Amino acid sequence: MERKLFTALQGDTAERLNDSLSKQGFRRSQNVLYRPSCADCAACLSARIRVADFIPSRSQRRTLRDNSALKRDATTPWATEEQFALFRRYLDSRHADGGMADMDIFEFAAMIEETPVRSRVVEYTVPEGASGRRRLVAVSLTDVLDDGLSMVYSFYEPGMTAQSLGTYVILDHVALAREAGLPYVYLGYWVPGSRKMGYKARFGALEVYHKGSWRDLGDPAQYSSARHPLSVDPIAEQVARLSLPDSRPTDPRPRDT
Repeated sequence: MERKLFTALQGDTAERLNDSLSKQGFRRSQNVLYRPSCADCAACLSARIRVADFIPSRSQRRTLRDNSALKRDATTPWATEEQFALFRRYLDSRHADGGMADMDIFEFAAMIEETPVRSRVVEYTVPEGASGRRRLVAVSLTDVLDDGLSMVYSFYEPGMTAQSLGTYVILDHVALAREAGLPYVYLGYWVPGSRKMGYKARFGALEVYHKGSWRDLGDPAQYSSARHPLSVDPIAEQVARLSLPDSRPTDPRPRDT
């Protein structure tokens, strides 16, 4: 049975809270921050790429070359019908039995637009014929943190399997973070033994948040997805160990010296 530790993300301290808790394994979903806290399983590990140390593999360099015609546009978080159509094709092909399978356009718009923090929609398009028009093939909803880019959710054209678009979007976010001087790209959760999550372990300079700290992934086989009732600390202990930002408002009034 799934269980999560979560908190609302709102008010003047929303960005600071998102920055702080993202560094402690949390993820954002609209105006909520959450971290898996299942009673007898600790398999979900937050993962991030260390940008300065990342070197693409041979196959990843080929993916960059294969997608050289793609154009990137980063915009404010605003949902469009073209995005939703791509999102539906992606879900129906890759995650037809997942928790998001029944999302309609209004729920999709809420996922994209309901953000109390600094977010961007990063769109990727390819030229279509001689008309000069471009076709949307990949999208990432991305938060800009004080120490990196957090890829909240991404989706892409499922029919373009040879292009490895999912890998390309991550590689491009590494390039974006490097240009902006940000040290990390947050990828969400990696689950050892999960076929759908396995691609994340193929990125170099990958760290996972494990037992209260970030550490190099190392050999993925050393992490166990086995369930055990003692593998997760009690909720009260988890909360007590969280580091939270100062929530006191800044006094704008000048002070006498």
